[in-house]
Amino acid sequence: MKGPPTPSGSILRAQSQGPNQKRKPPTKTKYTRFDTLVDRYYPAVYSFASRLTDDPREATFLTHEAFDRLGKQLRTCRDESVLASILMSILIRAGLGTA
Repeated sequence: MKGPPTPSGSILRAQSQGPNQKRKPPTKTKYTRFDTLVDRYYPAVYSFASRLTDDPREATFLTHEAFDRLGKQLRTCRDESVLASILMSILIRAGLGTA
């Protein structure tokens, strides 16, 4: 007699790997200092950029451009308060069109 229907009866199952196929280990991503700065400052920088322009796409572009330029300067500067001020000055110059 048949048992109760399984909930995944119509879902295709992944093929099992043969004995000669090895599974790749998951890649570990290193959470860098730049990622920490982006997580910490992105909402504030985007909010400031959106005040500089009325277009949300332009604000997103300005924010990404500011973080791109900040990433290039990360190698030379270690003080986070200096990096935050550099980030805001980059954003202001980009918003004014003098970058």
